[in-house]
Amino acid sequence: MRSSRRRRGTCSRGPPPSSLRARPQKEEDMMDTTPLSDAYGALLDAAVTVAGSGDAVAAPPAGEWNADQILAHVSLVTAATIAAASCVAAGANTTYDNRIALDAWTIDRVIALAGGDAGLRDRVRRQGEALCALGGPALSEAELATPVPTRLLSNGKVLVDQPVPLGDLVTGLAEVELPGHTKQLLALLPNAPADRPAA
Repeated sequence: MRSSRRRRGTCSRGPPPSSLRARPQKEEDMMDTTPLSDAYGALLDAAVTVAGSGDAVAAPPAGEWNADQILAHVSLVTAATIAAASCVAAGANTTYDNRIALDAWTIDRVIALAGGDAGLRDRVRRQGEALCALGGPALSEAELATPVPTRLLSNGKVLVDQPVPLGDLVTGLAEVELPGHTKQLLALLPNAPADRPAA
């Protein structure tokens, strides 16, 4: 006579199907985030130098940013890049638009939330570390090649208004955005050259 007890389900102890097995990326397919990390390091070093100069720091010309505003802008841009990368990693659609990072009210709010220059530097440092971790081995070559509808403005002018590969957005930070704002910070120092990079 058969037992009235139901048999518990059992899991196969064999290897998972090949389609479900993790395929480690080849090292050559991973994005090298060393330049990005170095760019954040240079920016933060410049911010520390400016903060250490105290009252000797020059006031920016009318319409340009002070050190806290520069760091808050970088924080917003970094957060937007992390958000775009996370959406791609999650298989979701995303866009990239830097207009909110140029908004004066939003910049002032980030400064208040961070609690001033030291908090801003820590915020940017931690966001940079997160982006480097996400943009490197965590994303495949195909994900980095994903086109992201992008709109980038500077000084009220449209610089980019078209899809840009996610990887190019990340490298653009390392090669253009962060070095530009590093120079902008250093231009606030006493006896700095008169020419200032655009925001």
